[in-house]
Amino acid sequence: MHITLLDWTIVVATILICFVPALFFAKRSKSSTSEFFASGRSVPWWLAGLSMVATTFSSDTPNWVTEQVRKYGVAGNWQWWAFVLTGVSTVFFFARLWRRSGVMTDLEFYEHRYSGQEASVVRGFRAVYLGLFFNCFIMGMVTLAACKIANILFGMPAWQTIVLCGILNVVFAAHSGLWGVLVIDMVQFFIKMTAVFAAAWFSLVEVGRRLVGEANGWAGLKALVAKLATQQVVTTGGVPTMSTANGTGQPILDLLPNFTMSELALMIFIMPIAISWWANWYPGSEPGGGSYVAQRMLASKSEKDSLGGTLFFNIAHYVLRPWPWIITALCSIIIYPDLASIKSAFPNADAAMIGHDSAFPAMLKFLPVGFVGLMIGGLLAANSSTILTHLNWGSSYLVHDFYRRFIKKTGTEAHYVNVGRLSTILLYVVAALLSLTMSSAQQAFQILLSIGAGTGLIYIARWFWWRVTAWCEIVAMVMSLVTSLVVPLVMTKADFAAVTMVQVGLTTLAWLITAFVGPQTDQATLISFYRKVKPAGPGWTAVRAAAGVSDEEVAIENRSGAAFVGWLAGCAVIWSSLFAIGNFLYSSGDPSRLRMAWILTVTFIVSGYVLLKVTRQLWADSTASQARNDARVES
Repeated sequence: MHITLLDWTIVVATILICFVPALFFAKRSKSSTSEFFASGRSVPWWLAGLSMVATTFSSDTPNWVTEQVRKYGVAGNWQWWAFVLTGVSTVFFFARLWRRSGVMTDLEFYEHRYSGQEASVVRGFRAVYLGLFFNCFIMGMVTLAACKIANILFGMPAWQTIVLCGILNVVFAAHSGLWGVLVIDMVQFFIKMTAVFAAAWFSLVEVGRRLVGEANGWAGLKALVAKLATQQVVTTGGVPTMSTANGTGQPILDLLPNFTMSELALMIFIMPIAISWWANWYPGSEPGGGSYVAQRMLASKSEKDSLGGTLFFNIAHYVLRPWPWIITALCSIIIYPDLASIKSAFPNADAAMIGHDSAFPAMLKFLPVGFVGLMIGGLLAANSSTILTHLNWGSSYLVHDFYRRFIKKTGTEAHYVNVGRLSTILLYVVAALLSLTMSSAQQAFQILLSIGAGTGLIYIARWFWWRVTAWCEIVAMVMSLVTSLVVPLVMTKADFAAVTMVQVGLTTLAWLITAFVGPQTDQATLISFYRKVKPAGPGWTAVRAAAGVSDEEVAIENRSGAAFVGWLAGCAVIWSSLFAIGNFLYSSGDPSRLRMAWILTVTFIVSGYVLLKVTRQLWADSTASQARNDARVES
């Protein structure tokens, strides 16, 4: 890829714009672990929301989306679109509960919700299990994507990419704490969005030049839709190919799967929409909230900001970002119809690293001077926003929930901040080593889903049912890990979806049995937790009475009916706007697509009105609730 002096100048300017502001937060972040890991609990909703969406906008995300589109058509994105249900449920059912809990990390929650030695065991184990293993695995996915991008664009070997990204990210994560991460995320979000829109536009320009002889993006879009409207993806032995035979494959442009292909429909739509969103634990889309999303909610300055930030995150995450990636992926099918064409276009790239997820960086060769520099800066920003968050989040687990809790309980705040900085280095080294063992974004995605299969429901139920105990969580974690290893060995001929469903069933059954026959949480702990958080639901009836909290107070604090309406309206807003955009993009020469686009637009307007009314009501209730709680504390 030819990079000019102007491009390198833009790259340097992008890095400076992103990272220099973070330097000014070093003094504030080192004052205490609360500032380093939770920004002093004073983050406004818009900054929390921008940070969440910037974090999930990683360097591996466009690569993964491109791989899904090339293998399964646009409908393949239902593997993550289904998690709209999870994200919006966090907004309306869990964001305010997390903020009321007052904990610094979501793992500290365990010793507030559960009792006995088992509560401490779960907290300590998950601090290492999530903070080190899971966290580093996710960073390994992101690092793998960065290595593939750098290899395609510059011919760089993986170790050079790892070292360069490591120096940049570790230094700033260790230096500036969560405040610096939030500010960097805010700036990076706008740079990344500009870059991916540029990638989509100039990909369309190249398609227009090749298909109709017009180097124009709008002409390219029309030609792209006309070309792919009759194309289907037929996957044989894991190798996707294009076909024009009706009914034999998945139509590339369709937003829903071909349900006559039961195995494909089960994997990319039925299982995600029916099971995965509530049953599988996945960072950023955790049932019940958790990980860095919980970190942002806990760092928010009020319940209102926690709710507002999480709502903004979900809308931006699912509506603003997908279509530039999808358009670029569709263009890549025209330019690089198979892996051989990518290898031919980039002969200096490592052949072992080239897969369908390499098609996204391969499309960047069509960017003009200036935009190349913006894209490189945007990709660096995408990589850094995710790595920085995971370094800070993982370090908060290792320091606050493991080291401080179990190893050194009497250190100074400065000591714990310094340990946090050292742990960021450890985390990145482990993540870098893991990245060298991975081959594709889809492979890593499925491994994460498999290991967390069946644990999701417990993270919802623990807010609404007193019988959920620390032992339930221990059993769920052990069973999900064991089944992820054993079930694939037993079901050797089954596909990933079938194996996952069996895992979910076995893990859920195991922890439900434990809830009834295992040791119960101490009554005093349950009462203390309930008085502080006041969750709704019949699962707390006896504890609510023992705590002396009235049904009326709980109803006012939670507004469960309004929250349920908000959940439905929020999902409708996101899906209707997402698919309205798609149908408008597809509508050239197809009146039926245009009609559907307008129907979806009307759905968006109506559901948006309902969502706005519900959100305003809940914001007002949250403000009043916080005022009541403050008054109780003062009295």
